[in-house]
Amino acid sequence: MDKRTIFIFTALTLLFILTGIIQGWSTSLNILNIGLISAVLALGLNIQWGYAGLFNAGVMAFTALGAIACVLISMPWVTNVMISSVISLQETAEINQQVINQLQKEIPLRLDAERKILLSWFIGGATGILSWFINRNLKNILPKKIRFLLITVILIAGLLLFRTLFEPAKSIIESTGFGDNSKYLGGLGLPILFSWIVGGIFAVIAAWIIGHIALGLSSDYLAIATLGISEIVIALLKNENWLTRGTLNVAGLPSPIPTALSLQGPPYSLSVDSSLIINKIIFALVITTFLCAFLWLCHKSLNSPWGRMMRAIRDNEESALAMGKNVVKRHRQIFMLGSFLLGVGGAMLATHVLQFDPGQYRPLRYTFVIYVMVIVGGSGNNLGSIIGGILIWFVWVQAEPAAYWIFQLISENIFLSQETLSETLMSRAPQMRTLVMGIVLLTVLRFAPRGLLPEKLGKK
Repeated sequence: MDKRTIFIFTALTLLFILTGIIQGWSTSLNILNIGLISAVLALGLNIQWGYAGLFNAGVMAFTALGAIACVLISMPWVTNVMISSVISLQETAEINQQVINQLQKEIPLRLDAERKILLSWFIGGATGILSWFINRNLKNILPKKIRFLLITVILIAGLLLFRTLFEPAKSIIESTGFGDNSKYLGGLGLPILFSWIVGGIFAVIAAWIIGHIALGLSSDYLAIATLGISEIVIALLKNENWLTRGTLNVAGLPSPIPTALSLQGPPYSLSVDSSLIINKIIFALVITTFLCAFLWLCHKSLNSPWGRMMRAIRDNEESALAMGKNVVKRHRQIFMLGSFLLGVGGAMLATHVLQFDPGQYRPLRYTFVIYVMVIVGGSGNNLGSIIGGILIWFVWVQAEPAAYWIFQLISENIFLSQETLSETLMSRAPQMRTLVMGIVLLTVLRFAPRGLLPEKLGKK
């Protein structure tokens, strides 16, 4: 590390130590954990923007897909919970026969609905594959008009059959269940760390689809397309209650480490403050392990011939095309790699809060924050993106309480006789976050246009 990097890391460490002393160590560690997750997101965006110059305005779609993977992979299957509840209630002395009867009535309905949902999606997939096969492989056999008519008939028949099976089954799933996290399918009950990787794979699949649609566009149209697709993905997650529980949210996601509540009980019997601190320290170590692995892989890729080719395409796309490089294919590769980290980061964030809430994924607001992280840290520099992620998240979180403190100080000493003006000033404190972000961004662009840790060009 050079002197600038050491200085910045030392300054960040002092900031978190000072926060622990003033606001409490639990608060400081909580900010650090989300800052580390933000560093994973910034690293993923840096791969797309810093390596290849791809302006992805749909960051929140990939993080949301990573988060929903935690639900689909690690939450228990709702029907299995209902079956276990019936057995448990029948074995206890306090038998609630009304609840048992209701569950026994709903379980067969749900099992039949689940079979119909699987069958409907199989029919939908088969319809799409058959249409693709006819269009691709029967060009020389069937005339164009006949081929078009045949594909239209197949698609309409497949859609009608799909809706006939899917809609009633969906209604049953959304109206039945047992417990707080019910009225949707549920998940597979697998380890949460596995869902982090699956979340990255979900994001890669989405990136592959988006890449075939949008990566041939120029940068401004790519930004508009990815933003629009992001809104579509988040709208689907909000409204497909049978799969994601929608705006009802999914609470109680499993944790890869002992929770603070479990640390307070036997055999640990720790205090509330100690359990929170230890829980957050262990979680920080888990995230840091993943982050270090991603940083090492990104460093190797950036300094490989592949990485130098990507930067050459970024700097002069016309020259790369003249040299015979498949620019669209390479852009698709880099888009998928960056999206993998965005998906993993989204899964980490959902695991940190132990909840999936699709309403929290706001494409414009948080995409802007992650871009500020990359720009401030140093676009094209992996370590700079990590520093930018941690630093900007710290500033984003602390801007509001700092504004409250400053406005309170001003109100007490200047506006003693002007209560209305004082109240108005205090009500503006939450809005200071965006203002502070703008000031930070403009300051860095003025005095360090290439970021705190600029990209280092040249072979090492």
